Amino acid sequence: MTTFACYMAKTPPAVLPLEGEIDLHVSPQVSASLSSIIAQKPSQVVVDLSKVTYIDSSGLAVLIEAMQNVDNYGGKFSLCSLQDGVRPIFEIARLDQVFRIYPDESAALGS
Repeated sequence: MTTFACYMAKTPPAVLPLEGEIDLHVSPQVSASLSSIIAQKPSQVVVDLSKVTYIDSSGLAVLIEAMQNVDNYGGKFSLCSLQDGVRPIFEIARLDQVFRIYPDESAALGS
């Protein structure tokens, strides 16, 4: 009897840079972008928030859903480069305790 080993090739990490205000009008596009990245099942998904000036609850919901989807297949999901105006939004919602948050992209990719 012959047995075959099946190895799942790991896809490289994916980085999604966002900018501007992530609100109810922009969240569907962010969701679509994340969904297309997640469909490839990269080993790691990093969302770069360095140019994001505001994020509302719909944007937070998109990030939470993406994190759950990445966790479901065993990948790592993280955020990086939160600006001073955006960080309190995550802290007030206590999402700074839920997400892996790194100071910059290289730190996120090195984790």
